Amino acid sequence: MTETELRQELCAQGAALAAQGHARGGSGNISARLASGGFLISPSGHALGSLQPDDLSLCDDTGTHRSGPPPSKELPLHLALYRSRPQTGAVVHLHTPYATAWSMVDGIDPGNALPAVTPYAVMRLGAVALLPFAVPGDPVLGDWIAGLASRHSAFLLANHGSVVAARTLRDAVFAAEELEETARLCLMLRTVPHHGLTPDQVEAIEARYGDRLR
Repeated sequence: MTETELRQELCAQGAALAAQGHARGGSGNISARLASGGFLISPSGHALGSLQPDDLSLCDDTGTHRSGPPPSKELPLHLALYRSRPQTGAVVHLHTPYATAWSMVDGIDPGNALPAVTPYAVMRLGAVALLPFAVPGDPVLGDWIAGLASRHSAFLLANHGSVVAARTLRDAVFAAEELEETARLCLMLRTVPHHGLTPDQVEAIEARYGDRLR
């Protein structure tokens, strides 16, 4: 995909996320890696629903801003995933309500923060890690992600939202949507008897599909 095509696709996916209510106001940010090196990322404070190709910021592989508006303050999240997961082609960070609510529930396992309730969550997310609260834009979030990215492609940020990485922009958007839907299901199931997937079932899903969607 050329840079021009990738700019158009980022704008289209940003608009789709906004249309579904996943990116209200100026919240959330998305990025995608360029075949020629570096990556494009949505700019600071810009609504995803109204992105235009020239609005996107261009950063090199070190995260240095090269052209366009100033990049999102959450640049460290994106850079950590590109550096620590070489297969990463795109990153999506959202402030969706169910994921954010679930990140505040007491007793969550930080290494497996979303129970495996559907096969699609296993396929697209794997084990979701929970990070402690940090002020948005704090580089420590990137440091924490870098330390976990070899084992995780999806993260909950306490009292903040979610961030996911995938091989393609399309798969990253689908993963972000899957995380929000899974958090919604988990919140619904907290007050009723239920059964999730067993460890053997999760293992069987992983054996068949692996991490090719993430």
